[in-house]
Amino acid sequence: MSEDPIEIVRGSGNVFRDLGMEDAELRQLKALLAAEIIKTLDGRALTVRAAAADTGIAAADFSRIRQVKLERFTVDRLMTILSRLGQEVKVQLSIRPRPDGQMRPALA
Repeated sequence: MSEDPIEIVRGSGNVFRDLGMEDAELRQLKALLAAEIIKTLDGRALTVRAAAADTGIAAADFSRIRQVKLERFTVDRLMTILSRLGQEVKVQLSIRPRPDGQMRPALA
């Protein structure tokens, strides 16, 4: 076993930002919403088919969420799914300058 010291690095709270990924804030928000959907399904012991029957949302969508394949989902779609699962979504918005002060380039 190695005796090398382990370096501890404090994260920003957003793993996507820490990994330097584009759209880190959007990815983080989608991941948080997906986690709440999964928690709700698990808490109610709902299969994807049962969730589809209860909500009118396609079973394939629930499968994608469980697999964390969130590219096809918008934030409002994920919020709608939570609402159909009987969850109330409360959004709190905070806007402040970026710590690095840099603007992000426009999308092509």
